[in-house]
Amino acid sequence: MLKCLIIEDEPIAAEIIADYIKDVPHLYLAGIYRDALSASEYLTSHNVDVLFVDIHLPKISGIDFVKTIQNKYQVILTTAYHQYALTGYDLNVVDYLLKPIEFSRFLQAVNKLHSASKKAAEASVSTSAKSDFHFFNVGKKQVKVMIEDIVFIESLKEYIRIHTADGSLTTKEKIGEIESKLGPQKFMRIHKSYVINQEKIVAFSGSEIDLGIQTLPIGRSYKASVKKRLES
Repeated sequence: MLKCLIIEDEPIAAEIIADYIKDVPHLYLAGIYRDALSASEYLTSHNVDVLFVDIHLPKISGIDFVKTIQNKYQVILTTAYHQYALTGYDLNVVDYLLKPIEFSRFLQAVNKLHSASKKAAEASVSTSAKSDFHFFNVGKKQVKVMIEDIVFIESLKEYIRIHTADGSLTTKEKIGEIESKLGPQKFMRIHKSYVINQEKIVAFSGSEIDLGIQTLPIGRSYKASVKKRLES
């Protein structure tokens, strides 16, 4: 759901946009304000995703207001004057709607909102994945290892050895436990003694996997599942 705020001093125009928002399943109307100052006060204590902002507002114009929020929200400008379109795009808004607003044109803008939201989420996930790390107990210290740097993990019965391109470290933990912690998205069990990072695979055959720093065997009981995963 994208929470929307309407900032519009014309009651009829505000009502039309509100009705449109209510007709779109993934949009939620958080409120309607007739001027930017009142809306700003609301925004200081409430989370909102999308702002529908009329350019001609009392006290402070919609354009000046958008300049003050500095890309904190997705913005769709509304106005009855087409000459402001270029100014709107200079402000990096999502879209510009000319009154009277047709529902089909409103949906075009909404589709851009949904796309922008998805891209932002994907970027956030990507950034989060790159920054994932885990602390491992080594001697009397907790050593930080970036998950993306792990090439493979080797079982030493009650211990495991974690191999990266820069070296290795040994910690007291069972390979099944670390496999569960890391999850199946990136890491794959190929042998009773080895869990590998799929992204580090350089080459593979039916019996072994080359990880660049070392070539590891595929266990007999793991061959079918490994083959299926690699081929997919």
